[in-house]
Amino acid sequence: MSQTKSAEQHLIVEFKTTTQNRGRVKELLLEFIGPAREETGCLYYDLYQRSDEPNTFYILDGWANEEAVAGHGKHPNVVRVLEPLLPLLVSPPSIIVNSRVSE
Repeated sequence: MSQTKSAEQHLIVEFKTTTQNRGRVKELLLEFIGPAREETGCLYYDLYQRSDEPNTFYILDGWANEEAVAGHGKHPNVVRVLEPLLPLLVSPPSIIVNSRVSE
């Protein structure tokens, strides 16, 4: 595998909310998508809603390297969206960082 591909970082971020807040949480999570896809080093950035547990959402995102991930976390849009989002969640977002091992 090339050095570039092995440096990639792929994240699974889980957001859990209540039925009452589900619509607003979905709206806020969608606000991450466009700006994130424009960030340097973003390979993909997609939002999913769990079919069997609709109060759970996932963002699956890929980044060229650790520096791109760190930059994303500090991006003004992330900071802006998290402020109203976090109080609507039942727990803090769960972030799993994965390194690519296959071509």
